[in-house]
Amino acid sequence: MTDFLLELRSEEIPARMQDKARADLEKLFAGELAKAGIAAEGIVTYATPRRLALIARGLPLATQAVREEAKGPRTSAPDAALEGFLRKTGLARGDLTERDGVWFAVTEKPGRATADVLAAAIPAIVRAFPWPKSMRWGEASASTESLRWVRPLQGIVAILGEELVPCDVAGITSGYATVGHRFHCGGPITIGGAQDYVEKLRACHVIVDPDERRAIIREGAAALAAGAGLSLIEDDGLVAENAGLTEWPVPLLGRFEAGFLDVPPEVIQLTARVNQKYFVCQDGAGKLANAFVCVANIDAKDGGERIVAGNEKVLAARLSDARFFYDTDLKVSLEEQAKKLEKIVFHEKLGTVADKVERVAKLARWLVEEGIVKGANPDHAERAARLAKADLVTGMVGEFPELQGLMGGYYAAAQGEPREVWEAVRDHYKPVGQGDEVPTAPVTVAVSLADKLDTLVGFFGRELKPTGSKDPFALRRAMIASLSLILQNDLRVQFRTLSAAAFSGFTAVYPSLHIDLPDFAIDRLKVQQREAGVRHDLIDAVFALGGEDDLVRLLARVRALQAFIVTEEGANLLAGYKRAANILKKEGFADAPQPIPQTGEEDPLVEVDDADFAPIVAEYARSERAAALGYAPEPAEAALIKALDLAEPKAAAAVEAEDFEGAMVALASLRAPIDRFFDSVTVNDPDPAKRQARLALLARMRAAVHHVADFSRIEG
Repeated sequence: MTDFLLELRSEEIPARMQDKARADLEKLFAGELAKAGIAAEGIVTYATPRRLALIARGLPLATQAVREEAKGPRTSAPDAALEGFLRKTGLARGDLTERDGVWFAVTEKPGRATADVLAAAIPAIVRAFPWPKSMRWGEASASTESLRWVRPLQGIVAILGEELVPCDVAGITSGYATVGHRFHCGGPITIGGAQDYVEKLRACHVIVDPDERRAIIREGAAALAAGAGLSLIEDDGLVAENAGLTEWPVPLLGRFEAGFLDVPPEVIQLTARVNQKYFVCQDGAGKLANAFVCVANIDAKDGGERIVAGNEKVLAARLSDARFFYDTDLKVSLEEQAKKLEKIVFHEKLGTVADKVERVAKLARWLVEEGIVKGANPDHAERAARLAKADLVTGMVGEFPELQGLMGGYYAAAQGEPREVWEAVRDHYKPVGQGDEVPTAPVTVAVSLADKLDTLVGFFGRELKPTGSKDPFALRRAMIASLSLILQNDLRVQFRTLSAAAFSGFTAVYPSLHIDLPDFAIDRLKVQQREAGVRHDLIDAVFALGGEDDLVRLLARVRALQAFIVTEEGANLLAGYKRAANILKKEGFADAPQPIPQTGEEDPLVEVDDADFAPIVAEYARSERAAALGYAPEPAEAALIKALDLAEPKAAAAVEAEDFEGAMVALASLRAPIDRFFDSVTVNDPDPAKRQARLALLARMRAAVHHVADFSRIEG
């Protein structure tokens, strides 16, 4: 057993592609070995800006010889059958072996040297590599059949043990030589094999392990910030990006003018991060400090002073631009900016952004005035909605689209808008994804929900719905955000009411609107709850009842069912229900008839609660039921009837009061009577009257349970 090293060296590989490239290299390599019947004991991959490398440990020096045997027709079979078998195997009749009256084709495949397998695998891997973007280069690039790689491929190292694996990919031949750091190591490096690859490159200022480079950046940047009495604002994405840009990372601390701190901190952080790949720092109070950490790709002789000075100048220029945008935007009120929205098309079928703003403003006000969103001033809700999109035409958002909403909040606060208004302007896009903060401030909730409902209704009305994996207008995300706003803020309203109100803002007629959108909401709610760990069968059990789109109430019922079904009472009730349902299904018995409405002339004795008189009343009630049944029920049968008489109204009243836990408790009281009923009562009695009455009793029990949830959907 021996180890194999493969290095594919090229010009700079984009940082964002390196992690996936490592995974793809391992997958392709393992696949090529598997074709030859080889499996490595372990595979490790590395990536730097200039190389993609793999070390496979524990490879055999040769594959095993293989003996394959294929069974053919019987020796007495017609000649046509034998000829077909010979064509399939590529053998002559004389090559076949006869055994027990049957022809067999036996082929011996000798083992192959692993080096030969690898020599054929490397070109196949390179040509099949799934780069997100690739290029052709040189004179050969005139042909579409020429080699493609992420950047021009410059060298291949392929060593099995200590022996070179000779191969050629588009004129690039394998060898022992690679290169070290671009500035710290001038000449080629001769690699002896997998055993010295990592350390030889380290000696030449190349750290091939990206995880090690990330640790150096993370720890070094934090240490520099701490040394200056500050703390680093952590950013794992930026750590990974800098690790993908450097082979010998050296974090360095720089400063910028404190006067730039007048610009909103998010602007400074975004400028530093997006444009320059810098980390920013904060002081002990959590406020942004005038310090940053850059990552050099060189260990400078002067300790990095000139590198820091150059980066400080570049960042100062960037921040000057940002401050210019900010100061210029502040000179124009958001109301004036909003007028420009008339020239921006939201969607060709849905009008301009100004049209959308008008609809959202009216809808936000309606949500407050109708009491759906409580605790908000309707004037504030409408005002915030009319200003919410105004920052789209500002210079800052034009430069940094990621700051939309946020900058509007700063500008609204600067022009003296009430806190509720500028917070709503700032946060009305939230939540923008799974795990994002869900607004709870009433004005913000009204504006955010109105904005998302308007988008959903508009696109659904124009038949621009998500299909399969395609959702170009992010309508699934908009619906999930709407659901989060409704559920987290306990907004009690039928979703059909919301969609109808949003629909009223459009002048066109959309026939399918009120059918599809509420169904879409329910479908998304199911997905959301499954992802949150709620059992899918419990969701289906509640949602199968239908006729309900108060999402808060639906979810409360699901949670109560989930808590109940895992208890002993819940499990036993489910078992009893399923037994009853199976009997009814087998007998083809319809649902229980509706109870006879009370007339007010019922025997008043049933209301007597005198302890001495209670047995007489109970006996009278029993005899009345027996008269209705036409026979005297058995004790377990009478007990189940009595239990249903008590449980049905309690469960119905609890559901009406939205006390779903109480409804479950009422149903739990049926557990023991059902068990005794099945233990001692024969449902399929020879007497047709008894049989029909007992089936009706089971149907009544099933209907009582269905008042809370459709237990037939529950697994177990």
